[in-house]
Amino acid sequence: MKDQTEDIFEPAMPVVPPGWGVLPFELAIDVISDKSKRVKQREYLPSGKLPVIDQGQDFIGGYTDDENMAFEGELPVILFGDHTRSIKYVNKLFAVGAEGVKILKPSGGFDPKYLYYLLRSLQIPSRGYSRHFQFLRKFHFPRAPEGQQKQIVAEIEKQFSRLDEAVANLKRVKANLKRYKAAVLKAAVEGRLVETEAELARREGRSYETGEQLLQRILETRRSQWQGKGKYKEPTAPDTTDLPELPEGWVWAVVGQTAQIISGLTKNPKREALPNKFPYLRVANVYADELRLDEIEHTGVADNELEKLLLQRNDLLVVEGNGSPDQIGRVALWDGSIPNCVHQNHIIKVRFSGSLFPKWIMNWLLSPSGRSQIEQVSSSTSGLHTLSTGKVSRLPAPIPPLAEQYRIVAEVERRLSLISEVGAQVEANLKRAERLRQSVLSSAFGR
Repeated sequence: MKDQTEDIFEPAMPVVPPGWGVLPFELAIDVISDKSKRVKQREYLPSGKLPVIDQGQDFIGGYTDDENMAFEGELPVILFGDHTRSIKYVNKLFAVGAEGVKILKPSGGFDPKYLYYLLRSLQIPSRGYSRHFQFLRKFHFPRAPEGQQKQIVAEIEKQFSRLDEAVANLKRVKANLKRYKAAVLKAAVEGRLVETEAELARREGRSYETGEQLLQRILETRRSQWQGKGKYKEPTAPDTTDLPELPEGWVWAVVGQTAQIISGLTKNPKREALPNKFPYLRVANVYADELRLDEIEHTGVADNELEKLLLQRNDLLVVEGNGSPDQIGRVALWDGSIPNCVHQNHIIKVRFSGSLFPKWIMNWLLSPSGRSQIEQVSSSTSGLHTLSTGKVSRLPAPIPPLAEQYRIVAEVERRLSLISEVGAQVEANLKRAERLRQSVLSSAFGR
């Protein structure tokens, strides 16, 4: 059945100043053949003799060394992404990439750059990854006198140059914020962000519970509360040979010494028959210090597995991974915002003793040093990166005195809150710059 959106879309006829013309698509634009010379996406190279330009958001999609694939038509041309609505002005030798690219050339007295900016000013309906060229063909195009076309292009490019400079500055600020965040976390886990408990105690002339004493207390508590099957098995202490030296009063542990490491449910069709349905977390819900809970699915859970699977506030959630080192080991704390929520097996749950501050361990795993440990533990001979309950259990973690953990986390949160506020302002200004860019185009063509 024909899509109704295609039937009802009728762009308004442009109103133009005296001396301008208005041409339909067929008279304003020629569609040029690429003679079926297209580089398939799987054949893209990271570098090469010819840039491959496709309908992707990046101007260049990849490269090819096959000079026979070069576009043979006269340059410049304008590329329109049938699926993506991307519009690119190309004035250098290139190869056409993949499918969905329409090659356009001005006709009817249109300057190429003028037509390019005019196309960018159009409000073409979005249909996802469907076809959009059908909508472009319905527009009429205002044609300024030849000399005025060049003036319009010059003014647009002057305004865009100012916006480009502003956007570049904003992106530099954004990159600096990312670096500063990493520096804050690095200082935090190295004992350089706040005064250590050892320093405070010495200055105040008092004793304090060291990280080592805290760890022993945690281990004794876990031993005394053991209710599992068989004899209690002492967790293996970390090998500190290659680990850095810690501040006074700190000690190295592995996560398995301080917490229960619990896997989640395996999703399968049999669960649909179970009468009791529960909300459950998937990998798509857990990001770095962030929960995205807009889309929560439900699944059946058997009575005998519910106790193991239910989440508790301050459970640390660790993403098992999909083979990619930059996606593996994303961590966030469960906030308890969804009652009776369980978790999928691709999310590993870490439940700490009440004597350890979960936010401290999360900050450690988010820090550059913690990320490095995750990547080391998760690597395999196949080159893929993945985590398991056993690997998470073996992750090393520094344990400061408990009071120091709280002070460090409070200072981290204070600084990251400021970073977040500035970051939100940067994002708002980037969006504003994009709106201004569209406003410049709309004003230039009277839209």
